[in-house]
Order: sequence, then C-alpha cells, then structure tokens
Amino acid sequence: QVQLVESGGGLVQPGGSLRVSCAASRSISGYAMGWYRQAPGKQRELVAGITSGGSTKYADSVKGRFTISRDNAKNTMYLQMNSLKFEDTAVYYCNARLRAIWATLFGSWGQGTQVTVSS
Repeated sequence: QVQLVESGGGLVQPGGSLRVSCAASRSISGYAMGWYRQAPGKQRELVAGITSGGSTKYADSVKGRFTISRDNAKNTMYLQMNSLKFEDTAVYYCNARLRAIWATLFGSWGQGTQVTVSS
C-alpha cells in the first residue's frame, strides 16, 4: 500500500485561502486520488477527487471554491481552498485508490490534517 502524509492545515478566517498537500511514499501515477473530510459528529465525505487521467469531481458544496490537482513527478496531490466558510471546518484526509468509485471509503488513507475556519 502507498503511505500518505497530509500537511498544510491550520486556522484561517472566513473568506481566506489555504492549500493542503498530500505526499505519497511512491508513485501515484496509477492511482485515483481524493480529498475527504470529516467534521465532528458527521460522516466522512468526498471533497474532491482526481483520476489518474486528470478528470476531477467535486462536492457541490465546494464547486467553484476548491481546486484539486496532482503532480505525479513529485508524488504529491494538492487541494487549493479559497473563499473558505465556517462549514469547511473539518479534518481533511488524503486517499489513494485504484478505481475512482468516490462514494466508497476504500484505499489508502493519510492521518488527516485539521482545517479550522474561524473569526
């Protein structure tokens, strides 16, 4: 399995921006990669996913505000988050999987990084 490590979380004011990164222990070129989040008392949900071919999928709640990208040469995936809202507060998890069936929770997971939107 591929090992994943998230970084870049933190505290940001509403309307602000943050970029989180996911570094993999080996090549991610053959994996579909995704960002999920989990807020207290809620289920883990897909934020954004990107296939090995570069096709993307976003949750309706983040469309137009978040951008997922990947750099296969660096074995790294990113999530650029703009216009952050209070409801974006959650632990953000990186995921790698062989098939882009985003509704499932299969694959390898990172340990998570906390994103807190607060004034």
